Amino acid sequence: MDPSFVPGDVRVRAPATSANLGPGFDALGLALALHDDVEARVTEGGVMVEVTGEGAGELPTDASHLVVRAMLAAFDELGARPPGLAVSCVNRIPQARGLGSSSAAIVAGIQLARGLAVDGQKRMDDAAALRLAAAIEGHPDNVAPCLLGGFTIAWTEESGAIAVSRRPAKAVQPTVFVPTDRGLTAEARAVLPATVPHADAARSAGRAALLVHAITEEPELLLPATDDRLHQQYRAPGMPATFALVTALRAAGVAAVVSGAGPSVLALSPIPEDFAPGIGWVEQRLGVDVTGARVEGVHWDTPSGPTVAAGPMS
Repeated sequence: MDPSFVPGDVRVRAPATSANLGPGFDALGLALALHDDVEARVTEGGVMVEVTGEGAGELPTDASHLVVRAMLAAFDELGARPPGLAVSCVNRIPQARGLGSSSAAIVAGIQLARGLAVDGQKRMDDAAALRLAAAIEGHPDNVAPCLLGGFTIAWTEESGAIAVSRRPAKAVQPTVFVPTDRGLTAEARAVLPATVPHADAARSAGRAALLVHAITEEPELLLPATDDRLHQQYRAPGMPATFALVTALRAAGVAAVVSGAGPSVLALSPIPEDFAPGIGWVEQRLGVDVTGARVEGVHWDTPSGPTVAAGPMS
């Protein structure tokens, strides 16, 4: 049976995210307490998008907007598209800075579709939502924490994306340093080598395993746990200011990494009061978002366990 749609507006608050966290390349992610607010309602026809804040005047305001594209993909999975949509985006997540703005748009769109469709959460559970979000984004490391909240470990099987979410220790205090310059994930990926030395891979595997323990149980180990030799060193020439800041922070004892593909920097431990990042950086001390993107005012069933698995697409 095709879905019917709820009257009125549905709102989603989608968190920023930071992927990789150093050695957890394409696998680990963290949801941050910095949010885009997106509202949508079903209309009699056409697509209208209003954007304020980050990306205003740059992002499309028609059906090509990423939130709408994700909504339409989700409606297709749910069984029917509405006749029209009106969408309003209040964006606070910096665009193209390595803080998951595209993942927030994708997850927000999927959650809006689930909220607008009657029984949408039952028709598409969190497992299916994760699978679809990862398929649109191309990898699950940002969409997993955006959808589930907290600290996530994500991977992909033949059946789709799978993730587990864990609550970070209270002592984990994320700080982001956001530059004025933008970066492109595709360009940052293009510089990565096809192979890395076995010793570097082995070292990074050990540090990634340690990071799971450090971020959830023993934050005192975050500095060695965030040491990476898989990807950051290869991206350094293209983002010299980013790596200079990471190096300076780590020399000061701060567990700092490149946030996602950059150019923002994420610190997971407290910043010394006398530390100065230099000109060109905006410092934001954020909490961890532990709930993920949820439709406000709509009851969402809690998954039975910490694992969210995506089955084959229908």
